[in-house]
Amino acid sequence: MSDTGYAYADYDVKPDPDHRPTCLAPVLSSLSGLPAGAAVLDAGCGGGLFSIGLAEAGYLVFGMDMSQSGIRAAQERGIGEFKVASVYENLAEPFGRKHFDAIVSIEVIEHLYSPKAFARQAYDAVLPGGVVVISTPYWGYLKNIVLAVTNRIDRSLTALWEGGHIKHFSRDTLTQLMEEAGFETVSFVGTGEGWRAHVPGLWSGMLMTFRKPG
Repeated sequence: MSDTGYAYADYDVKPDPDHRPTCLAPVLSSLSGLPAGAAVLDAGCGGGLFSIGLAEAGYLVFGMDMSQSGIRAAQERGIGEFKVASVYENLAEPFGRKHFDAIVSIEVIEHLYSPKAFARQAYDAVLPGGVVVISTPYWGYLKNIVLAVTNRIDRSLTALWEGGHIKHFSRDTLTQLMEEAGFETVSFVGTGEGWRAHVPGLWSGMLMTFRKPG
């Protein structure tokens, strides 16, 4: 708990949902060019559920999160190395490394006060030619219009819950964020459950891959 009385909910209080059903397949597709045993950082790993999928795919998994109970849960899985650490600081240093082959961040960036700080740290921590894969809720013109005409804006963007999402990214704004940090955009995939994964412009989420030149 911070001095102001506000902090992100801890894992013991609010465990992370499992994002493997919607995000694991496209993430593994984005990582398919990596060799077996490549070092992959799960930035904002929570309790390590998504890291399970990375480990099962044969990657050397590292994970970081500010939740002590989340990291404890991840460590108990025995699938990689997990540390309590901030995505605003040197991402490799807590693990005694200089770089990673890839960085994955699943449903994290929308919770960050400073996405630019994370983007800069990700650029410094990934090897030249390496990739950063980010998923986040999707926002776009068509989806916003549909939500407005169906009177669902307040439900989707409610200001009444404690904590939650503090940044809302479109494809263009996430692209701008990462390209300003020095990355090249590689790919975009709309994500979601059921029909929301397949109707262009109405996706519930998106997953984008960026490459560090080199």
